[in-house]
Amino acid sequence: MKITMIGTGYVGLVSGVCFSDFGHDVICVDKDPRKIEMLNAGQVPIFEPGLDTLMEKNVEAGRLSFTTDLATAVDGADAVFIAVGTPTRRGDGHADLTYVMAAAEEVAKALTGYAVIVTKSTVPVGTNRKVKQVVAKANPEAEFDVASNPEFLREGAAIDDFMRPDRVVVGVQSERASEVMAEIYRPLFLREFPIITTDLESAEMIKYAANAFLATKITFINEIAALCERVGADVKEVSKGMGLDNRIGNKFLHAGPGYGGSCFPKDTSALARIGQDHSVPMQITETVIRVNEDVKHRMIEKLRDLCDGSFNGKTIAVLGVTFKPNTDDMRDAPSLTIVPSLVGGGAKVRVVDPQGQREGEDLLPGVQWMDDPYKAANKADVVVLLTEWNEFRALDLKKMAKKMTTARMADLRNIYSPRDAKRAGFEAYVGVGR
Repeated sequence: MKITMIGTGYVGLVSGVCFSDFGHDVICVDKDPRKIEMLNAGQVPIFEPGLDTLMEKNVEAGRLSFTTDLATAVDGADAVFIAVGTPTRRGDGHADLTYVMAAAEEVAKALTGYAVIVTKSTVPVGTNRKVKQVVAKANPEAEFDVASNPEFLREGAAIDDFMRPDRVVVGVQSERASEVMAEIYRPLFLREFPIITTDLESAEMIKYAANAFLATKITFINEIAALCERVGADVKEVSKGMGLDNRIGNKFLHAGPGYGGSCFPKDTSALARIGQDHSVPMQITETVIRVNEDVKHRMIEKLRDLCDGSFNGKTIAVLGVTFKPNTDDMRDAPSLTIVPSLVGGGAKVRVVDPQGQREGEDLLPGVQWMDDPYKAANKADVVVLLTEWNEFRALDLKKMAKKMTTARMADLRNIYSPRDAKRAGFEAYVGVGR
């Protein structure tokens, strides 16, 4: 089938590359000529393990191409996926649908035959019906259907998530659209991965409900961690004991500095606004949003205590600033709250992150970027483990402690045990919920 992917951001690029690997002919479209030039030169503008190799393979096979020419890309397409950004709208928390609607109107004017217009972007309930209205108004003669196909990709594991999904969700209004979507996902159907075909509104809601629930699990265990610190319990043991219950499961029960990234902050905010607009307040989700912000500030106070009450004059090495490992994504990362507080408090901050510098240089002014954790720790007063990159999971703690002026560690991901840190020569160690 011929597929057009509008938008070459994280979702659009990963989805387009993976669809081409299914054997479909895929054209990825973006308005940014620099991004298209990069892609045509074989360069991937985002960091996602394995994406560069898979992209190169399918470009060479002739199944994958990139262009700024939307009209040519849409001509003759069986399905046109809209995968543009839906950032939180400034001031009210709603998802900003400006890019989605603009793309829908452009697609409408470019249609030359029947196509399914598929919303891949995360959008509020009712958006796909609005997309249908926009397309029909822009091109009354257009023959088309709309479909909702939310993504469930974890950054750092996106290719595996696409190729081996827990489920694929498709919202449609017609049998014809259902048949097109079934053909697109046929390779997954043949391998018996679950494909849920439902109505538009249910598909839209599934995405928000799933992300809000996962954010709730993270926030719940972070609240339990705070209580564990007061009563002398170890949140890692508590998480293990909870997670062995099949009704709960162990995923997303890892205490830390709060959730961030491209999805959870944006989608919880949007769900809360949707609830308010329909007079059904999402009280749990609203609390999750508030508590998650409190968690970040609690981490700042934890670090302040480790610095004897003041950051002023301290040298602090921060290991990891992306919102999670195996990505270069800094969107709503806890580091964007924590690191500026250190700098603003008068600390000299050194940052090490395998992929974070490209975005982080603009987002974290006033820090010194380094490429080696031991150099960053040299003559430092505190080392902070903020993102659990593999590079930071097997540090030589003795070597690090010897290089520091005062060997103190804030392990905000509970990578190491207090006992191991003390044995390595750290005079003080703090984790989360321990």
